[in-house]
Amino acid sequence: MKNLALSEVYRLLEPGPVVLLTTAQDGRANVMTMSWHMMVEFTPPLVACVVSGRDYSFAALRATGECVIAIPAVDLAAKVVEVGNSSGRDTDKFAAFGLTPLPAKRVAAPLVAECFANLECKVADKTLVDRYNLFVLEVVKAWIDPAQTHPKTIHHHGYGTFAVDGETITLNSRMP
Repeated sequence: MKNLALSEVYRLLEPGPVVLLTTAQDGRANVMTMSWHMMVEFTPPLVACVVSGRDYSFAALRATGECVIAIPAVDLAAKVVEVGNSSGRDTDKFAAFGLTPLPAKRVAAPLVAECFANLECKVADKTLVDRYNLFVLEVVKAWIDPAQTHPKTIHHHGYGTFAVDGETITLNSRMP
């Protein structure tokens, strides 16, 4: 074993696929790239996520209490990175990067048509927002695109490096 800089720890623990988070406020939709999220509970489905106070989406999420988590497959990787490298303050990222907003049923934020799954969310707990920028979201409606079979997700390893979902294995488990 050798020492690892503490600033590199996040690269080992990135919890899941890179996703797109959409918000809408005052009739203006925005989309941002996010990889700092995790499941908190199964029923109801709760997702914790960190949205930096510097991100344009932070104010909209905090004010409206609503968003969509859209899960892209690997074919959208380049667009996902472009979205993450730009700001919604001065860019309509849906138009700029060829993403199609679709109306959601339970929230004002749009779904992303090109993603294989979309999760409509409402903020369930914001007690850790001031301290850690951590929102706990309840998924109130979930969508999948049946045309996208066996999508491969991307996982951020830091500094522009991503892993793509690999082989799937099944092992005996007593968990539901």
